[in-house]
Order: sequence, then structure tokens, then C-alpha cells
Amino acid sequence: MKIVACNSNRPLAEAVATMLGLTLTRASIRRFADMEVFVEIHENIRGEDVFVIQATSYPANDNLMELLITLDALRRSSARRITAVIPYFGYARQDRKSGPRTPISAKLVANLITEAGAQRVLTMDLHAGQIQGFFDIPVDNLYAAPLYARDIQQTYNGRELMIVSPDVGGVMRARAIATRLNTDLAIIDKRRERAGNSEVMNVIGDVSGRDCIIVDDLCDSGGTHCNAADALIGSGARSVSAYVTHGVLSGGAVARIAASPIEMMTITDSILATEAVSQSKNIRQVTIAPLLSEAMLRISEESSVSSLFD
Repeated sequence: MKIVACNSNRPLAEAVATMLGLTLTRASIRRFADMEVFVEIHENIRGEDVFVIQATSYPANDNLMELLITLDALRRSSARRITAVIPYFGYARQDRKSGPRTPISAKLVANLITEAGAQRVLTMDLHAGQIQGFFDIPVDNLYAAPLYARDIQQTYNGRELMIVSPDVGGVMRARAIATRLNTDLAIIDKRRERAGNSEVMNVIGDVSGRDCIIVDDLCDSGGTHCNAADALIGSGARSVSAYVTHGVLSGGAVARIAASPIEMMTITDSILATEAVSQSKNIRQVTIAPLLSEAMLRISEESSVSSLFD
């Protein structure tokens, strides 16, 4: 079993390797003067079970090309099996035609990863579950729900909780945590006028006097979650926190969250934290390294991954 780390999130890759008692495979991933990506593997991997860890987060296109070229290098080096470990799958929000003459970019990226040489994919909290069907190779989609449910129990023990989905599309994700915690579920009904902007319309459910926890798969600009927090406080919620798997947090998101009623936003380290995120007083990170390492071990040993969530 070999682990190759690209450049998007080396601290996570190093943590995973340490938990598995391995060292990262020696490899060079660098740029030519015109920013072309060049990859060279410095160890013999012939006949090995190789895992490539690379999130396709910002800069998404550069990180995607790193992944594709690394996969091609491994395939041409005669690796026995290549698994693309993608903690955050970029382009996942483009999972359908949103209007006339628009692409389904998530399907295109799935094709590229497959053609580059990946024989299976390990990822986490896909924005849309149907993306698993875009691949013609096995896909294991891990969930942060068990990790977050345990953290919520420890952090908010004894408080009157209400789990909140920030939109109708995320109800199943929020319900999974609400079920684990045996608590109620509320839904934010919103209308998005254009990409990156959302307008909260209504809160479905009685949140009066409750400590509300917004559950979502990603936070990009932060507008949805800040607007949801305003609506919940306006409806009588005692407090608002958020648990989000992927902290994309682009542009002024960190400042927007700092100025919002959100007491604390918890994210995973699926995306490498920026300096602004690290210094934020109301954003904290929990690691997914134990979950990823256990899933990778089970894939290598051909044992059940789904039983991780039983």
C-alpha cells in the first residue's frame, strides 16, 4: 500500500499516512515556467496498491490537473490499483443542466479522472449523491454525519437542540444527524436569485427557545448560512451554530461569518485552512484523517467501507 500526496492538502495526507504507519511515497509535483504541471514518482510502485490524496479545491483547475497528471504517471508506472482519494470533489455543484446550453461539469470531471487512470474513487459528502453514478468505476462516498453527531453531543450536551437544513436539498443530510441525536428538524425555505446569493424566505418548524445547528455539505460565500442564522434568530432561536463538511469559504466569507449571529461554524480539514480561517474566532476545524485512513485500509484489505457508518 502506497500513498502519494499532491499539493492541495499535504497536512491531511501526512496525518493519514501517520495513522496507517506509512510514509508518503517520494514524488515531485512541480511547475514549469509557463505553469505546466510535471509529476515524477521517485519510488518503484510496480504492482502496488496506490492511493492518491488530492482535494480539487481552490485553485480548482490547478489541483485537478495535478490529480489527473499524477494518476497518469502512476498508471504508466504499472501500479496494480490506483484509488483517487478526493476529500473535497470540486465541480460537484455542476451536477445537472441548470439552463439551456450549460454543461454538466461534474460528469466531465468524472470522465477525466477515470480516463487518467483511477480505478476507484474515495470521497466525502458529495454535494449531490447522484454524482456517484457519473463514474463507471467504484465510488465510496464517506459521510461526516457520525463524526459531527459525536462532536455535537460532546459540545452541546444538555441543551435543547434543533437541527436545521439551510435548504430543501439538504434535508436528508440534516435528518441523518437529527436521527442520530434524536432531536427535531427545521428547514429554511429560500430562493436563490443568482449564483452566490440567496434570500431566505421562511423558517419551517418552531425554533423558539432552541439552540439551532445548521448542517450542510459546504460553505462557499457564507451568504446562505448567514441569512439562515438571521432568519432563525428572527424566529426566536436562542443561538445558532453550524456544522459544514467542506469549508470552501471564498472571498469575504470568513469576515461575513464573523459578523453574523453564528456562534461557531465547525468544518473539517477536507480543504486546507487558509490563514483567515485559522485565525477566525468563530470557525473551528475537526480532522477527518482517522475516517479517511480507516476507509483506505478497508479498501486495501477488501473489507466493508459502508459498515463504518452502521
